[in-house]
Amino acid sequence: MASSPENNASLSVQKATRSESSQAKKSQHAEEAIFYMNCRAAYLTVLKSSLENIKSKEQLSLVLQQAGRNPSQKTVNKYWTSQTTTLNFDDFCTILKKEKPATKPELLEAFRKIDADNTGYILHDELFKILTTFCDLYMTTSEHCCKTARERLEVDSRLRQQQFGSQAEASSEGITVSKPSPRVSRKTDHKLAPTKGDSRTPSRPSSAQSCKASISTTISMGASSNRNTKLIEPDTVKEWQCAQSKGCFYLEDDGEIISHKYKLHLPQRSTVCITIKPLNVRQVEGKSCHWLSVDTALYILKENETQENLQVVSFTEQQNKEMFGWKGELASGIYWLLPFTTGCRLKKVKTQITGEAKLVYRGEDGELTLTKEFRAALLDIFETIDLDGNGLLSLEEYNFFELRTSGEKCDEEAWAVCKENFDMKKNELTRQGFMDLNLMEANDREGDPSDLWVTLLSLGYNKALEMTEACPFVIDIYAEKCKPRIKAIYLEAGSWQLNRAICKSVVNKGEAKVMDGCENIIIYTYKAGRRITSVIENKTENKVIIHVNNEQSKNCLSNRGLAVFAVEVAPKSMMVSQHVMPLNEQEEWLYSCVHSLLR
Repeated sequence: MASSPENNASLSVQKATRSESSQAKKSQHAEEAIFYMNCRAAYLTVLKSSLENIKSKEQLSLVLQQAGRNPSQKTVNKYWTSQTTTLNFDDFCTILKKEKPATKPELLEAFRKIDADNTGYILHDELFKILTTFCDLYMTTSEHCCKTARERLEVDSRLRQQQFGSQAEASSEGITVSKPSPRVSRKTDHKLAPTKGDSRTPSRPSSAQSCKASISTTISMGASSNRNTKLIEPDTVKEWQCAQSKGCFYLEDDGEIISHKYKLHLPQRSTVCITIKPLNVRQVEGKSCHWLSVDTALYILKENETQENLQVVSFTEQQNKEMFGWKGELASGIYWLLPFTTGCRLKKVKTQITGEAKLVYRGEDGELTLTKEFRAALLDIFETIDLDGNGLLSLEEYNFFELRTSGEKCDEEAWAVCKENFDMKKNELTRQGFMDLNLMEANDREGDPSDLWVTLLSLGYNKALEMTEACPFVIDIYAEKCKPRIKAIYLEAGSWQLNRAICKSVVNKGEAKVMDGCENIIIYTYKAGRRITSVIENKTENKVIIHVNNEQSKNCLSNRGLAVFAVEVAPKSMMVSQHVMPLNEQEEWLYSCVHSLLR
């Protein structure tokens, strides 16, 4: 049957959209590769290798200067505290993301300090004197360091590729390295190696070191389809009792991902089905739902006597389209549900935004009004933070919103004031009350949207009112013999319990390979649906540095970094090496990774 012109046009638009999206992803990955390349170039002008740590404030200041930053003593002190002993290359990259190069206003301010008479210009003799007096020694040292670094990198092409990563592969690999959030205190597990943000974890291998043992893993994956595994459909358990809660992954400025964490109470032993999937909230017409492609998972931990003593039960490994779930029998008691996303898809993105969306305007009567676009965004936000989905915001739900946007909580007294001024039902804030609350904030600032933008940006929106750095999700729990209860307890970064749960699940279910020549180093690789995770176990009495090479992988998206990196694993411990997903799910992808022990 011949297709209609309308269908052909629709297909053409879909293909063009996919092509543009693919090009945008490749462009972003190329920018990230250039960023890490520049980071490494600056690092190597001061230090001999990317595995060598920064050991003093003076070194940190010099490396930042080499990267085009102009750090004040206050800035250096912010990153080098009394507890700091060393900073590694990953730490340095994170600092560079936060400390932007000097802006035009800053340069003009510096110019004005030199131009004491405010004439608008500097005489050649004056400029010569300033540069030769203050910059001669620094420039000589800088040029010498740069020259040394260039000579070292030009020794051979293989060394240059090892230090900077394969640019050809970088175009098809995402680069996101999650770092610990400065706002969240975290505990450590002596059986687990430092997380990715630990200052002892090196990022890239040094050329001076050679590999003495290695192991290769290759997995060929077909194009993604609407997988329908053994996970039971909700329709088949509609007679079971159900509990539901929404939540959200939020991306921090430093790349760390935080999310809600939950307690599940089962009054008696029962067969249960637990699922998690991205939440498709209402959107402004024409705006894409970036987060719907984000991977989600849920780790189930049993509480035994204390909150610190948690036993890993399982995780949602079965997949049905975008939903991941687990079905099994649970004893009565308290369980913790820890949401997780790899960071392969939820990551910092750079998009071309033509202009800033308007949030408020003054009507003919001179009164401030929320724009249609802003109201739509606020409705999406309300849907996301209304965790129990009853169409109202309780004080607890509203406080998760406040903690995320301002870092503070609303107490009972302040909530009572809200009740007097905004629409509420049963002591809970309505949608209209939430709208009026934001309008009041705009009125308090006489129409200045600055505070409103702080709120929007902290919730993952960009200046075009697109949610690009957050992923709302929904959790459903079905129990056959009892009424389950779920409650959000925290909004924080991934805990050591989550890291341990991930490692244990990969060890229990993944394929184990002993490293050739070193039987005490084991690489576990686990594949489920569209995700591959590898874990390194170090059974030796000494720390080891593992070189990881993904250069032969095709159509892959990694949470770790460039195609080549290195990780340090503490003695008698295990840690996640990397998570990998397909860059384009409609195409085949090849995971080809070589783990090598460095001398």
